[in-house]
This record gives sequence, structure tokens and C-alpha cells, in this order.
Amino acid sequence: MRKLAFAMNVSLDGYTAAPGDNLGWSAPSDELFQWWSDQVGSTGLALYGRKLWETMSSHWPTADQQPDATPAEIEFARRWRDMPKVVFSSTKSTVDWNTRLVTGDAVTEITRLKADDGGSMDIGGATLAAAAMRAGLIDEYAIVTHPVLVGGGTPFFTTLDNWVNLSLIETRMFPGGVVLTRYETRR
Repeated sequence: MRKLAFAMNVSLDGYTAAPGDNLGWSAPSDELFQWWSDQVGSTGLALYGRKLWETMSSHWPTADQQPDATPAEIEFARRWRDMPKVVFSSTKSTVDWNTRLVTGDAVTEITRLKADDGGSMDIGGATLAAAAMRAGLIDEYAIVTHPVLVGGGTPFFTTLDNWVNLSLIETRMFPGGVVLTRYETRR
């Protein structure tokens, strides 16, 4: 059975994006960018909601071909393109870059994917992750907390019907006061 992790940059007040989908507050240091790149490199399958897919696919497929691309950006772009991906959307009709489109019920498909053999899975996108969270499918939460209060926007956590008990498995400090905390779901 595959493990499903939800990892995102989060403001101290709990948002993955500020109002207007503003992500300007979450620019990573070189060390944090490398951590994200290593996450992509070790992911067996990435699950994306439509909005996050559109954000990622608008930049990373050709980021390594930009004249000012850093070695870290080149590495991340190549890892991102090579990583198998599934996009969940009822409005998209095509996807590229080692990606498969799912238009049906996300929880049903994620449940099926978790039961398969293979490497770990990461889930991204607030709406998609919220559905998986409510269904009890997330095994690990990696919260990369930035020292900023944005006052509103897209929350990392959704409203739940039941408590989810977690165990802390890692903490790590990054430059600029950014803190990673990883939690495993206790079943």
C-alpha cells in the first residue's frame, strides 16, 4: 500500500495562498528549494488539483531552458517533468509532461491508487487535499511554515467531521525563520 503525503508552504496563520491566490510570501531560500526538489525527486506519483497543476505546468516544463535558470531550478524542472503525475479536474481536457487526467471521483481514484504497489504519493491543491483529508486518506502532513501572517486566503486544513491524531516525526529549521514540521497520521 502506498503512503500519501500532503506537503505545502503555509503562512503562520495557516494559509497556502493569500487572498487573490498570492504566493509572493512563500519564496524559498536555496536550502528550502533544494528540500522541495528532493521531495519531487523521491515522489513515486504526484496528485494535483487543477489550480495547482495550472500553476506548476505554466512554469516548470521549460524552466530549465531559461537563460537565467540556476542549477537548482534546472534540476527541479527535470525532476518535475519526469515525475509521474495525475491531475484531477472536471474542466481540463488534456494534460502533458508524464501526466494522466482523471475526471471522475477523486476520493475513489485516490483510494485505488493507495492500494496499488509503488512509491509514495504526494497530493497538492487545497480542494483535492481537503477531499482526501476528509476521507482519511492522508498518511503524512509536511507543513513548511513561513513567518508571515497573510490574514486570509486558501487554508491548509479543511473542516473535518472527526479528529485526526498525529505523531511528530521531524522538525527542521530553514533560513529566514521557516520551519518544517512533519506529522504521521496515527491509525
